[in-house]
Amino acid sequence: MLQQYLPLFQIVISILLIILIMLQQRGTALGSAFGQEGGFYATRRGIQKKLFWATVACGTLFIVSSLLNLLF
Repeated sequence: MLQQYLPLFQIVISILLIILIMLQQRGTALGSAFGQEGGFYATRRGIQKKLFWATVACGTLFIVSSLLNLLF
């Protein structure tokens, strides 16, 4: 039963992971498009912090499901 739903779960988690990564804001200046940070350090607050931890959780779920796919 796990073998039947595991690939579907991986697809859903991977799509969600892509969406969460795309939603994260890295920088708004033109320099950020070329790899520069913008000159100051800002901590994550509010929704940015929640998006970060949701991305970490999704990444962890994807890795665990990939390892389960290898085992079963």
